[in-house]
Amino acid sequence: MENITIEELKHRLDAGEHLHILDVREPAEYAQFNLNGRLVPLGKILGMQLDELEDWKGEEIIVHCHAGKRSMQACMMLETAGFTNLKNLLGGTAAWQQAFGNNSK
Repeated sequence: MENITIEELKHRLDAGEHLHILDVREPAEYAQFNLNGRLVPLGKILGMQLDELEDWKGEEIIVHCHAGKRSMQACMMLETAGFTNLKNLLGGTAAWQQAFGNNSK
């Protein structure tokens, strides 16, 4: 697992890169603000319910939560399940909103 900053992610999104963004927060958090990623709550990942992520297995996945702790846990579990190209978003959506407001791009 590597880390990626909010600035790096924003630059890549602004450049129009197609990214696999995984949001491991809860549905209510996702509804309030999201970065247009695929929502798979941490509980599903901890329970190894990963069917909806199999198509991303060989791809780079940028994982985020609110502050970075749940996404770090998710990265560790995904590595255990054979995912090899994971990046944890430092500071999560809290850092994103502080720096860029509610603009998800």
